[in-house]
Amino acid sequence: MRSFRIGSLFGIPIKLDLTFLLVLPLFAYLIGTQIEDVAGILNDGLAAGIDIGAISGGTTPLLLGLAAAVGLFVGVVLHELGHSLTAQRYGFPIDSITLWLFGGIAAFSEMPEDWRQELNIAVAGPIVSVLVGVGSYALFVVTPESLSGVRFVLGYLAVLNVALAFFNMLPAFPMDGGRVLRALLARNQPYAKATQQAASIGKLFAVLMGLFGLFSVNIILIGVAFFVYIAASSEAQQVTMKAAFQDVTVGDIMTPVEDLHTVEPDTTVAELIERMFRERHTGYPVVERSATGERLVGLVTLSDAREVDQVEREAYTVADVMTTDLQTITPDSDAMTAIERMQEHGIGRLLVVEVPDAGGSFGDPRPEDGDLVGLISRSDVMTALDIVQQSGAVTPSSRPRTAD
Repeated sequence: MRSFRIGSLFGIPIKLDLTFLLVLPLFAYLIGTQIEDVAGILNDGLAAGIDIGAISGGTTPLLLGLAAAVGLFVGVVLHELGHSLTAQRYGFPIDSITLWLFGGIAAFSEMPEDWRQELNIAVAGPIVSVLVGVGSYALFVVTPESLSGVRFVLGYLAVLNVALAFFNMLPAFPMDGGRVLRALLARNQPYAKATQQAASIGKLFAVLMGLFGLFSVNIILIGVAFFVYIAASSEAQQVTMKAAFQDVTVGDIMTPVEDLHTVEPDTTVAELIERMFRERHTGYPVVERSATGERLVGLVTLSDAREVDQVEREAYTVADVMTTDLQTITPDSDAMTAIERMQEHGIGRLLVVEVPDAGGSFGDPRPEDGDLVGLISRSDVMTALDIVQQSGAVTPSSRPRTAD
């Protein structure tokens, strides 16, 4: 998501995604166009005493719709703060809270695996939403009936915040109710297995929500269902991989340097593509050879080569298209760290570089200061994942040797 920061609360950055700038006026319009119907419901259900004629003329419906929409998203921020502050109490840092198309997301740096902690974090958000609803209702009660517009907004927020709290408690992982379900499942079984079960139930609920949204022509509900399905699948896969790679290092699954195919900077792009076709590799470390040895100078991929027009590939060399801003990792790093870094940077491979520091350990690797000892790619990761799941371990004899 593309977002920008608008401030912070309790040290947590608050961001707006670009999609929020589209959905806010949409919500304002939808609330404004339904103001008479909603006011009638509030009059019947809460004895609101709203003068519908006073709030349904001119631009008043759109202004009240905007006020209600802004109030709704303020409630969403408070909901996410409930999750975030509870997580911080357990020592889990929060990267940010972002408002976007479907509400709000609190970005956790790390998810708790203790079921009690996750249960408390998950229920904190809906509890805050209920409290916001109760607070809105209290203000609604003390607001004079002559202020029909204010009573409309407060009554609307009172009902909607409580309704959203109950909606969020549906056991549709990774919604709050789904996380509560996973926490309860994780009491008596491994965290990864509980996640898979909660994700399966969450995807079932997503399908049901999608069908209901389709038959009721509710685009927002269809979008929420799609998001829940994708998010459940993604988090289940992430947790499964984390469990599988718990004791696996980069050195266990990388392609070692002696098995790597490399190219030199003066290799033409035409020759590079021919090698890629012949050797079935899509990425090569670029090394510069001299009398004193080899020096890593870059990384070239098929995407880099494709940037050169076919008729000009004989005139361009690898040095012209290679990447010199290299993403590296040490061989003793966790395999999950490599996976997360590849995802973060949107790349398919990391160079594995060993850089001794003054204390004899290994610090943040810089290609120019250390030795290239291997390469880890998505193919290595997926091969290793398959081996771990089938055999329970990655051994030197089963270490993957691919680098594509």
